[in-house]
Amino acid sequence: MKLHEKLSLIQSEFKAKKSRFNNFGKYNFRSAEDILEALKPYNQQHKVYFTVSEKIVLADTEFPIMESIATISDGTDAIQAVAIVGVDLNQKGMQMPQKFGSASSYGKKYALGNLLLIDDTADADATNSHGKGAINRTIPGANNANAKVKPEITDANIDKAKKFLSNGGKIETLQQTYLISNDILNKLKNG
Repeated sequence: MKLHEKLSLIQSEFKAKKSRFNNFGKYNFRSAEDILEALKPYNQQHKVYFTVSEKIVLADTEFPIMESIATISDGTDAIQAVAIVGVDLNQKGMQMPQKFGSASSYGKKYALGNLLLIDDTADADATNSHGKGAINRTIPGANNANAKVKPEITDANIDKAKKFLSNGGKIETLQQTYLISNDILNKLKNG
């Protein structure tokens, strides 16, 4: 059997559990380690092996760019998939090795996801209701037919957002994921 046929079989059979839990968002997700652990049985079964390599492809910018390459090989042929991630050097609450380690883990996960056709949309924070029902919010003057609903940070759940920030999370991340009023935003910025 040719390598691309083996990969196609693995892609159709592959399952990796979501063993990690995001306390702030209240959702389960899978890590690169979960994916690599779930791949081990396929190595012997299909006579293939998987590797992930990384390199910095752009270093002299505000955010260094890291390339992660996931590879499946049968010893003769190889198929690769790539993920590109930025390293946020301004991330608060993390030491430099943690900043690169976080970007590395993210890159590995998405390179493997690209190779194995893992659909992580169910993991995405934007699709998680965080224990709330959907709230109908529209943007005046915009075409809201396909607008995604974002959960809202309120006084009732602001402590979770504050904890996220105290653990090194960024306000910008919260703003991309949640609706935040100016009053709540000021409370988050001022502690």
